[in-house]
Amino acid sequence: MLQHIWRSVRRGGGLAAAEAMPGPTGRPTLGPAVFSPVGVVRNAVKESQMGGWEVVESRIVIRRSLEGALDGLEGYSHLIVLFWIDRVPEEERTATRIHPMGDPALPLLGVFATRTQLRPNPIGVSVVPLLGRKGNELRVRGLDAIDGTPVLDIKPYIPLYDSVPQATMPAWASEVAERRLHPLAEDLA
Repeated sequence: MLQHIWRSVRRGGGLAAAEAMPGPTGRPTLGPAVFSPVGVVRNAVKESQMGGWEVVESRIVIRRSLEGALDGLEGYSHLIVLFWIDRVPEEERTATRIHPMGDPALPLLGVFATRTQLRPNPIGVSVVPLLGRKGNELRVRGLDAIDGTPVLDIKPYIPLYDSVPQATMPAWASEVAERRLHPLAEDLA
């Protein structure tokens, strides 16, 4: 199974020659990027879902040959996990503008201004608490990736570098985030 996942992500992609940007030598700099997953997500979630990820516990099974790369990770409370959202069909990656979460009441935005999985390169990123490690497996909670999702990389979350206290976002995004964090608040008003 893991070998199938490794092969499925190794497919090259990239921009057509006409879209490639010339580098300092005049040759195009944007071309195919090839990834070899470092592991795979294992959990009970078999279909994509909009919410409820905060309670999902997952195992990230790392290739045995990379087990040593996990040494020292236990000292961190949180991890940054990058993964390939491999079940998004190629034809769904062509949109450049969408309504976030498919909600027409929200503004029409460029996909790079959203967290949608419908993007040219369906790369997901999540910050998750590390619950434990056993050999080549990491146990985490809140990873919004379904069972079988290829993991591209894992990095320790370092608050000094990764937290940006002065970060801002548009009002609509703040409202959506507040509704997700406190879904019953409107009922109480």
